[in-house]
Amino acid sequence: MTIDPTDPFVSIAALADTYRDGAARPSDVVEAQLARIARLDQKIGAYQVVYADKALAAAEAADRAIGSGHRIGPFHGIPFGLKDICDLEGRVTTGGSMAMKDRVSPATGSLTRRLIAAGGIVLGKTKTVECAYGGWGTNQRMGTPWNPWDMETHRVPGGSSAGSAAAARCGCRRRIAASPG
Repeated sequence: MTIDPTDPFVSIAALADTYRDGAARPSDVVEAQLARIARLDQKIGAYQVVYADKALAAAEAADRAIGSGHRIGPFHGIPFGLKDICDLEGRVTTGGSMAMKDRVSPATGSLTRRLIAAGGIVLGKTKTVECAYGGWGTNQRMGTPWNPWDMETHRVPGGSSAGSAAAARCGCRRRIAASPG
């Protein structure tokens, strides 16, 4: 069975197999994901910030490493969205709060560090309710994502991971748990 690695709903395992077999490159997948985000996120509003240049550079590095036989594991080259409560050194982590809109992370958190060490490629940070505290999914100050199931009426995707849920449903990130909760 042949898969389309640019299909945003291809499983991580199937995508990893295509990389291993040389049937796809991380840069093709990341470019497709970023194009999808650019096309859909204006309406969905799932992302707080997108790191397009860094993601493309990481994908090209993964292309070279995998192509030269230095694949570090099954997550190598897999793009993902990171909930905006996860610290990434040198990047703003708002936690969905205007009070932290300029807070630059002094260090990379354990979860983020492990995903990157496994070869994962951070596409950007997804929106959350303020301080990820609440199950309603709305954030009046930083923006509430649209539920992609209804593009006519602004419905909340729900939960503190509203941005992650919206991004996963519309195919604007791989479906992995990139947040502690």
